[in-house]
Amino acid sequence: MILYRLPQAAVSTERLTRLMAPHEDAGDLSRNTGVRFHTDPPASVAPPDRAEALQVVEVRGLTVRHDASGRGVHEVDLRVRRGSFTVITGAVGAGKTTLVRALLGLLPADEGTILWNGVRVDDPGTFMVPGRVAYASQVPRLFSESLRENLLLGSRAGDDEVERALELAAFEDDLAAMPDGMDTVVGPRGVRLSGGQVQRATAARALVRRPDLLVVDDLSSALDVETERLLWDRIAHAAREGSGPETLLVVSHRKAALERADQVVVLDRGRVVGRGPLDELLDGCAEMRRLWSEELVAEAEESS
Repeated sequence: MILYRLPQAAVSTERLTRLMAPHEDAGDLSRNTGVRFHTDPPASVAPPDRAEALQVVEVRGLTVRHDASGRGVHEVDLRVRRGSFTVITGAVGAGKTTLVRALLGLLPADEGTILWNGVRVDDPGTFMVPGRVAYASQVPRLFSESLRENLLLGSRAGDDEVERALELAAFEDDLAAMPDGMDTVVGPRGVRLSGGQVQRATAARALVRRPDLLVVDDLSSALDVETERLLWDRIAHAAREGSGPETLLVVSHRKAALERADQVVVLDRGRVVGRGPLDELLDGCAEMRRLWSEELVAEAEESS
């Protein structure tokens, strides 16, 4: 049996290393990442050291081409300072998700440079990870496990930290209505939860990691206006208190996010066409005025 499994293991290892970054090798497959797979982690395992705290993250000339059509993002510059709230906005297909996924190393960039505190990031896929960065994606991914395990995903946060993250994500009333509380099994892809609950649970999973940079991609698609406003109010308050992520990079077209932004970056067909505070963009950027008008109409219809 052992002699049979050894060649299998060698083939599996070779396939896995093909998926890894150029600077990694097979030894990295077994390194201690601080993620536990059993209920009681060994007392000797210490959490990994947090990297140098974020001061500024920069994107210079970032270009991602999806196919021969040239769709994607083109020569995008972006600068996000510690303690700021930056919103990326634009029409459907403008390249918002492509931009943040390329920043996080989830899409390969054709051109451009990413810098963390002025130092070039050669492999963002292995650098932009908790606790530097946490990501709540546009398409939430939940598993058929308890709500607690979906939020932790092997991390060692305690129940107090999990409950705090759920509160920031405006989930505490939903949790109180669940007979099994955090032990509630959410079903494959979270089918036992509503769309809004799935999105807020995904936000809580990112928040529980207390990242230097929180990246959120369009939380609003399944949230009503008031719930989204409450969520951003709580996250902003936690940032001021130092009990939540201080730096946010958010993809959104909703008023609740745009009105709080220190900086709004407007994309149109993959290119930056406006950048600055919302009031300045409403004066000087035609695309921002068009998006704002559409959002006012949509919000009025939702409220009626």
